[in-house]
Formats: sequence, C-alpha cells, structure tokens
Amino acid sequence: MNGSLNQPVTIIKGIGAETAEALAEMSLFTVGDLLEHFPYRFEDYWLKDLAEVKHDERVTVEGKVHSEPSLIYYARKKSRLTVRLLVGRYLIQVVFFNQPYLKNKLAINETITVTGKWDQHRQTITGNEMQSGEYSKTKEFEPVYAVRGKITVKGIRKYINLAFTQYSHEIEETMPASIIKKYKLLNRRDALRLMHFPMSGEDVKQARRRFVYEEFLFFQIRIQALRKFERENSAGFSQKYNLKKVKAFILALPFPLTDAQKRVINEILADMKSSYRMNRLLQGDVGSGKTVVAAIGLYATVTAGFQGALMVPTEILAEQHAESLNALLSPFGVRCELLTSSVKGKRRKAMLEDLQSGEVDVLIGTHALIQEEVQFSKLGFVITDEQHRFGVEQRRILREKGQSPDVLFMTATPIPRTLAITAFGEMDVSVIDEMPAGRKEIETYWAKHEMLDRILGFMEKELVQGRQAYVICPLIEESDKLDVQNAIDVHSTLTHYFQNRYKVGLMHGRLSFDEKEAVMKAFSTNEIQVLVSTTVVEVGVNVPNATVMVIYDAERFGLSQLHQLRGRVGRGSEQSYCILLANPKTEIGKERMRIMAETNDGFVLSEKDLELRGPGDFFGKKQSGLPEFKVADMVHDYRALETARSDAAVMIQADVFWNSDEYRFLREFLERSGALSGEKLD
Repeated sequence: MNGSLNQPVTIIKGIGAETAEALAEMSLFTVGDLLEHFPYRFEDYWLKDLAEVKHDERVTVEGKVHSEPSLIYYARKKSRLTVRLLVGRYLIQVVFFNQPYLKNKLAINETITVTGKWDQHRQTITGNEMQSGEYSKTKEFEPVYAVRGKITVKGIRKYINLAFTQYSHEIEETMPASIIKKYKLLNRRDALRLMHFPMSGEDVKQARRRFVYEEFLFFQIRIQALRKFERENSAGFSQKYNLKKVKAFILALPFPLTDAQKRVINEILADMKSSYRMNRLLQGDVGSGKTVVAAIGLYATVTAGFQGALMVPTEILAEQHAESLNALLSPFGVRCELLTSSVKGKRRKAMLEDLQSGEVDVLIGTHALIQEEVQFSKLGFVITDEQHRFGVEQRRILREKGQSPDVLFMTATPIPRTLAITAFGEMDVSVIDEMPAGRKEIETYWAKHEMLDRILGFMEKELVQGRQAYVICPLIEESDKLDVQNAIDVHSTLTHYFQNRYKVGLMHGRLSFDEKEAVMKAFSTNEIQVLVSTTVVEVGVNVPNATVMVIYDAERFGLSQLHQLRGRVGRGSEQSYCILLANPKTEIGKERMRIMAETNDGFVLSEKDLELRGPGDFFGKKQSGLPEFKVADMVHDYRALETARSDAAVMIQADVFWNSDEYRFLREFLERSGALSGEKLD
C-alpha cells in the first residue's frame, strides 16, 4: 500500500485526535484501514410498487398521510406511533416504535417517504426512517457499516468520504494487469469508490467481484508459496519400493479394491517415489477402506527398506488397527507391533530395542509413539489417523522421528472441498469417494420424542437377536439453559427399562481416559449391550455387532457430527439403523433431519452442513485455522476460490512471477506474511 495510505487517520483533514481514538477502537488506524472498512450490507432506497414486494422485505414507499397519527406509550419510555398511509392504490398502516417526535411531522394529506419492513399479511410497514415532502433521490443505495463505541454509521460514512476525497489519487493497483484483463475486473480505485458510494446493485456486484477475487488470490498465493517452500526445503527422499511385491500384496487381499482406492494408492505411491516429502491428507467416509490403503502404503515402505508408523488417538482404536494390519501384513513377513501406555516393563524395553535395531517394521500406537525413548532405525512413512485430534506439535514430533519421512494424514470427517482447499491448502488432498461393494446402507429415520416407547421396542427386537445399541445424548447432566436429554438421566431410564435383561453402560467426557477405555472394551466384548454416551464415541471405534444408533435431541448436532455418529453402526454384515430423536423448532433444524434421512453420503452432507452452518462452525471457530475475509465468503464464492487457487498455483511456479514488476505487490505481500521463509501465520 502506498505511503500516504499507511499514514495515521489524523492526516485526513476533518479527523482529529478524539475521532482517531474512537476509530482505533474499531482497529482503524490508517487511511488505508478506513478505505478498506467495507459495508456489510446496503440499504436500497428505490421506490417500489407494493405489489412486487415480498413479505418481510425491506422497502421504501412514498404516500399521503390518510389519518391522524395515534401515539401510545407502554412500559417505561417505550412508545408506538401508528398512521395510515395511502400508497398508490393501497391503504396501509405504518408503525414507528420509540420515535414519538415524528407525530409532529405528520399532517393529513402530507406526502411522506417511509423506509422499513413490509408485513404482507397485515399490510403494515414497521418504519425505521421517514422523510417529509417529495422523495429526494439523493440516496437510492446506501452502505451500512459495522460501528462501535462513539462512532455512528453516519459518522463512519463521513470519514470514509473524507479519506476518499483527499487520498483516492494515492490508491495503487495491487493485482497483476493480466488478471484484471482476463476476468474483466474493476481497477482498485474504482472498486473502492463503488463499494462505498454505489448508485445501484450492479455497482456493488462489480466492486464486490473484484475484492472477492483479490482476497482469495492473496490468500491462495500465500498457501501456494508455503507449499512450494515446504517441497523445496524439506529434503525428502525417493522410496524405491518393490512394485512387483506391492502388486502381489494387493492381489492377495480378501476383497477387490474400489476404483477410488486404486486412484488414491497411485497418488500415495507416486509421492513415495518422488524426491519430495509427501504431505497428503486422505479423506474417506466411515467404511470406505482407508485402513487397506494405509496397509498398502506401509507395505510399500517396508519393501523399500524403511519402517512405518501409525498414530491414532485412543488405545482401543490402536488395538483395532494393530489387529487388522497384522492380519494383512504378517503373512508377508512384516512385523507389526502395538505400543500404548499399557505396554510396560520388560516387554516395552524389548520392543523399543527391536524398533531401534530395525527388527520392527511397523509400529502402531497412541501418542506414546512420540515419547523420547521411542527411536526408529529408519522411519520412512508416517500415518496419523483422525489427524485433527492431535495438535500440530504432536504431529511434528512424530515426523521428526525420521529423516523427513513421507507423511499421510487420514480423516473420516468428510471435509467439504471448499474447506479442504482452504484449511489444508498446503497439503495434497486425496479422497476415497466410493464405498466397497456389498456394504449395506444404514437406514436412517427421523422420529419425534413422543415415539420413544416404539423406538425402545424396536431396539429390544435387535437386542433379542444378540445385537447391541448406542444411545447418544448431547449433555452429561441437566442444564437450566438447555432442555435436552442428558446422558445420566437417559442411562437411569434405560437401566430401569431393560433391568434384568440387558446391561446398560454409561460413557461421557468427565470419565478418566482409563475409565472410558474400560467401558468401551466392555461394549466391544458385548459385556454391555446398550451404551449410553455423549459424543466421545464419535471417532473410529469398531463394534461390528452394534446395529442400532439412537441420537437424542439430534437437532442440536451439525450434519457432519450426526453422520460421524451414525458411522459407529453398519460395520458388520447385518442391516443397521440410525434413529434421530428430534423435535426441531426451526426450518433449518427440520431441513437437517430430512437431509440425514435421505442420504448416507458424507461429502454431500458436509457440503450441506457448510451451507447451513458456515465455515467457522464447521470445525469450531478456535481450531479452524480458517482466514477471516472482509468481503469474500468461502461457501457462496467457492468458484472464485477455486479459480484463485489454480491461478496462484500457476503463478508461483512461473519465473515471470518472481521477476516481473507486474507481480510486485504479491511478492511484497509474501515477504511480509513470512511465506517465503516457511513461517505459517495464524
């Protein structure tokens, strides 16, 4: 940004120290900050025919006062002013709340203009602005800004106007001329002018189009630079795996691979063969066969003379992975070992010695893998399952157990494409988007709470046949704030209902790690037939005998979380069922239940979830690592995001980007953001 635009706001004639202080509370310190404080919406003051106005739409109308205004005071200092207005052929009512002074401005037959919300059913406008006399067309389209403290919307408009009048000649172009020409974008000065002083909706559309692309391009150029820096500065190595042996291993599998699995395996093997270090995210819905893909990658690294490691979040999950990987790999002479906090004493010491000497080929475990005494002989391939459950630091420590090993992150949380290319932009992303043949779809039903007796009857039919059931609740104990079923109450109800017939277990977040493991073990060995739990069973647990999943107050969960929970059943050969107990009060809540009952596709659900909840809520605001954009919206503008991503990827590889003056602003931005030194900003 140009020098003058970096000057404090006090340089603007008309802004003194006191105003500057108030603007600083809004993080507006410089002329540039003020010019880039964009409106969050626009008021449309075009006069409209009421016949064309939708219910609840904001509208501006002009009409004649048709009755004496009526003013009523109620509660403390609250008032309601009502007047009838003849607008064209319509006689409507206008209501002003807490604006008693308007009464003196209303006289019968006088023409006034009112802006407010139109209630089509009551033929009423709830007014928030009024002008006397003929409608003046000075402000057909007006920006509305976020303000705080002493600054008013009127005030911020004035200060932005002053800044623009005095310094617009200093605004420089930040985007390459070739890009502006290619997409027919406004130049920066015109875009800023139309963002703040538009005359029509089309003006706003064109200005917004420019800034959406600009924000995405700057963001993506940083991610692509980080990726380039990572690749060129991480001294990876080429793994010369034995392709013949890998093919023989695949042929010996007890089931054929799906096309999606084959595609993903080829991507992983290509990474292993390249001299760059693999940094790949593998997404696959519950049951899509990620473990087999992991096994093939681990086998390939062993044939290349390296060791492999698989880190998972819980002991029970580590045990399940160790069991399935052993079954697949040991017939091929691969030694797999399981390391958790339960492995102690001589056994632990012997295992760690064998690992260091290279006799252990694959080590599977929890975060015990990153303890200091765990030393590999030649670590070549690291897999982290449900990677979002581990901190960045934990993943880094495991990676550093070897000399730049290839790294694969796996997740069963289907992340929408839009978020994957944003949150994980510096990684390559592989997706298994196809389920193995013959797998039965889980039947999902939405039921109201009044139907609980019928649901318990259905559950018992499954239990009689020797099956098991999960019952999920959103809270542990009763809360005054939320009228939702809690785990402790539900556990007590079901214990009473199934007494002397079936054992009901309870699991929640307040139990210690060991207590949770004990409950989960008892469930997986069928000592417990019904498990009442909060969402702690969400990830990875494999109990093929469980065929029923009942989710209380299902409207309190996001679609992706409901889908994760549903994925706890349907793991065996029997038909499985998911019952959503919910009495949603909002249309969005009802829509979520309908979508869940209609589809088992996690990727379809994740896209819907993103539309309904927004990107911040998808991951949880704190851990999302998602950028805050001023204008762009990752969900609605995803096409622009994808375009900016591919443009940035091409630019960053081209010599012209690093040498030509056309890209100077982008290069300066990269230097400021630390992307060229491999620093990753929060």
